[in-house]
Amino acid sequence: MDAVRSTHLWFLVLLVFAANLVSATLFIGRIHKPVGDDNVNMVDVRLYVAHGVSAASIRSQTNPPGPLGFVWMAEGVRLLGGDDLRDARLAALFSWVLTVSAVLLLSRYTGFQNVWLGALLVLLAFPHTVESMTLVLTEGPALFFATVGVLLWVESATRETTTTVSQLFMIGGGLSMGLAVVCRQYYLALLPAAGLFALFHSTKRGRSWWASVVASLITAVLPAILLVAIWKGVTSPGMATGTSYENWRAAAGLNFFRPVVAAFYAAFYLLLLTFPVMSALKPALRWRPLALALAIGLVFGSRSDRILQPGPLRTALHFAARHSSIALFALFGLIAAATAYNTIALGSFLWERRSIFRASPLLTFGLLFVAFFIAEQVGVGGNLFLYERYTLQLAPFLGVVAFSAFPRLTYPRLLVLAAMLMVSHVMLWRSALGG
Repeated sequence: MDAVRSTHLWFLVLLVFAANLVSATLFIGRIHKPVGDDNVNMVDVRLYVAHGVSAASIRSQTNPPGPLGFVWMAEGVRLLGGDDLRDARLAALFSWVLTVSAVLLLSRYTGFQNVWLGALLVLLAFPHTVESMTLVLTEGPALFFATVGVLLWVESATRETTTTVSQLFMIGGGLSMGLAVVCRQYYLALLPAAGLFALFHSTKRGRSWWASVVASLITAVLPAILLVAIWKGVTSPGMATGTSYENWRAAAGLNFFRPVVAAFYAAFYLLLLTFPVMSALKPALRWRPLALALAIGLVFGSRSDRILQPGPLRTALHFAARHSSIALFALFGLIAAATAYNTIALGSFLWERRSIFRASPLLTFGLLFVAFFIAEQVGVGGNLFLYERYTLQLAPFLGVVAFSAFPRLTYPRLLVLAAMLMVSHVMLWRSALGG
């Protein structure tokens, strides 16, 4: 299993997707009550069902994400014409069917098929995926536009020759990335990532390539500009002013702690996906990274109340600590230390093998997106949590990094993916059963 083959990845992707699909369809067919964020998100789905898409309805939106994800589910309700909660869930599920189908089909025509299949496998096994496939959440449509957009754009931008077809695909990829932004604004990070990626790969490129890059980035930013013009901000007016919900507010602002939280969760999931890299550090070079990692663990352990966000990691740690603050400090401190050490080891590994960036430009894009996703959190004001579920937006790009650096299907990696998948299914059914 060490030598990865596309047939192995295809089989695993289809197997995991089939398991998720069975769980999601059973849930939708049997659980008719609202679960999780269904109630609050159905408010905006029903808004677009009743009033259609207009500047007035977009300004009336209650929730902070962009309108396109809600519009997607509203169109599903209109098309199916049955119970609106069930139909909205089916529309969310359909976005995942499209994502999987598109990556399986399009990756065959790229130079990085195994990396894309590995990224898709990570996405499907992620702890929050089955909930997002099943419930009234906007992550599904957003991930569809983001993943397909990046696939088309990166593949077209890295072709040796620029043709009319590659130019059209690049512009189409830009448009798809722009639509991801108006599903969930966190995907704004795609735009600077694409711009910097283009600069890194601009050597010996002609005017037609540059024209395609500029046209695609303009196409990508236009949907976001239109949304900002309608909202007069980066989130719905109701959330910005605090009138949507009595105790919650989201708007542009300064928050220097939020990037720390985002960086921790991105690094934590990279730990799960790339942990063998820790053994790659030479013994003579391990002491300084180890000392730094332990210091970070001590600091993070003492701030667990602020860093741990609602999600399975916090739930598991609080359960294991049994209401003991000392136990929580020790457990989270160890996890934070391991996460920091793995991050240092991964950085050293990639630096020593930096030729890998030429062989897999997707790795460059994945790291750029993760970095800009973390950086953009500094501009997220208000008092909303950075829920652990939001890291699902990073999942395919974390998968790109993991399978670019370690393109192998080892048994430890499969075991980790299986554990993540199990957590995903438990989370869905536990919420349905009132746990």
